[in-house]
Amino acid sequence: MVKTPDELALMRISGQLLARVFEMLDGQDLAGLSTMAVNDMVERFITVDLASRPASKGQYGFKYVLNCSINHVVCHGVPSDDEIIRGGDIINLDITLEKNGFIADSSKTYIVGRVPPATQKLVKVAQEAMWQGIRQVRPGATLGDVGFAIEQHAMRNGYSVVREYCGHGIGREMHEEPQVLNFGRRGKGLKLREGMVFTIEPMVNQGSRKVSTEDDGWTVVTDDGKLSAQFEHTVAVTKTGVEVLTLRRDEKVPA
Repeated sequence: MVKTPDELALMRISGQLLARVFEMLDGQDLAGLSTMAVNDMVERFITVDLASRPASKGQYGFKYVLNCSINHVVCHGVPSDDEIIRGGDIINLDITLEKNGFIADSSKTYIVGRVPPATQKLVKVAQEAMWQGIRQVRPGATLGDVGFAIEQHAMRNGYSVVREYCGHGIGREMHEEPQVLNFGRRGKGLKLREGMVFTIEPMVNQGSRKVSTEDDGWTVVTDDGKLSAQFEHTVAVTKTGVEVLTLRRDEKVPA
């Protein structure tokens, strides 16, 4: 759970490499591409350009390097040649990368082309909710503080937070302890210590928080068919606060 300074240095490398994957995607026009084409693009970039391993491929029997969750898909969307990304969609791309034995995990919801203001707001609030959670991270704070901040921000804006899926510890394994819930009570739960590394990854729904898993055993969708957006970073607890290991160059940690 707690990483040594040497382990953190290696995790920092993995995080910076994963940030480059999203920076590559930021320059792509996703409209008209199949989700499998995006999967293959990311696999080439990770393996060839970054000389790294896509950690999701083969994990739990999953055959692909990323999850691609469009519109009402909450998480764990499976790449397909038949699923075409279109203007007006939102799509969450959830990607993992392993280098030197350590894994980083991050996701971003992309707005494809023009979308209604209500859709733009959902995506904005989901990203803000992630940062609200990250802002709580420091030694002595609790995981309840993180979850409380996330859910309260979503609810203040009229949205719900999915409870069945959450963040997690990460390091040599993709999923380690602790579980990082996207809801909670202030002052409750595990107390944070310097060197802990975990993901914060709220899934924010436009309507009800209720979700179901489709027949493929992977794809999770909103029960009411309304939109869902997600953002995720891998973070480390530092002596004075938090370091975002997967921070992209175009991002700034909010004050």
